[in-house]
Amino acid sequence: MFIFVAQELVAVRMIAAINRRPRNWQIAGLFLLLPLIGCGRIDAIGDTAGASEFEKSGDYHHGAFRGNYPIRAVCTTGMVADLVKQVGGNRIAVTQLMGEGVDPHLYKASPGDMSALGHADIIFYSGLHLEGKMADLFVRMARRKPTFAVTEGIDEAQVLETNEGAHDPHTWFDVSLWKQCLDVVRDALAKFDPKYAVEYERRAAAYAKELEGLHEEARQRLATVPADRRVLVTAHDAFRYFGRAYDVEVRGIQGISTDSEAGVKEINSLVDLLVNRKIKAVFIETSVSDRNIKALVEGCQARGHEVKIGGELFSDAMGKPGTPDGTYPGMVRHNVETIVKALE
Repeated sequence: MFIFVAQELVAVRMIAAINRRPRNWQIAGLFLLLPLIGCGRIDAIGDTAGASEFEKSGDYHHGAFRGNYPIRAVCTTGMVADLVKQVGGNRIAVTQLMGEGVDPHLYKASPGDMSALGHADIIFYSGLHLEGKMADLFVRMARRKPTFAVTEGIDEAQVLETNEGAHDPHTWFDVSLWKQCLDVVRDALAKFDPKYAVEYERRAAAYAKELEGLHEEARQRLATVPADRRVLVTAHDAFRYFGRAYDVEVRGIQGISTDSEAGVKEINSLVDLLVNRKIKAVFIETSVSDRNIKALVEGCQARGHEVKIGGELFSDAMGKPGTPDGTYPGMVRHNVETIVKALE
């Protein structure tokens, strides 16, 4: 399996190099890839067929898990890893690709990641194009082993869209919505390892109950901030689900993805908002540069309005492993308390 993955990585790099060449070089270079493509070691670039092959067949490699425990699960973000750890318990050994402070929008798989994915028994990622630069990789991995986007469990009617019609992937900011992702993890593990299906179902139910309490806790805590001051200004537009769930007005400098650039127009518009409504705090994010937020603060100062940085929020990554902020409930509580203390 690892040989195939390594060859796939080489081929992807060859394609990138070929695309930078003049057209006559591109045509010649593609012939170098024919042995890899012809042997089935790399799928056609851009081909999305078969992405849910295992889900459709219900046949995870022709039967239940037959390896040695713990099951090797590879997850992308900390939020996804948290779900898998909670449901899997000590039956699952989780490898998390993206650590603290990592921006999944910009993340590219390393050779070490390719090795981890090649040795994985099962793979979980967030989906809705959060891991945009790895999307094609997960399509290809799904043809070889059980690979799941946890957000497939969310009611599609509740998924927000951008003005361009793309899905907003930041669903974990609404705890009640993220709870729905538990169903994907529970069902995937129960089907892959039916021997312990009852245990996975029990653990998922217990965590679902905990998340229900967390959602209500966040709602009540944020309601203590007067409505006219309940305005959250951050580096990028990651908190729309948070705003909808907890009645908070949300503004971001950049768009849904940090791959986009903020312009002078966006910054000036937010300066106007902060000055006119006398908003007293803005927030930086652990996985996004604070450059644009500092520009907001300076812009307000030039207009005679003092606005402070209210604190650092976890957006696309959780905190350091082994700390309260390194868990999903701890991440949520940190964000809620930081916002409330800065705005009340």
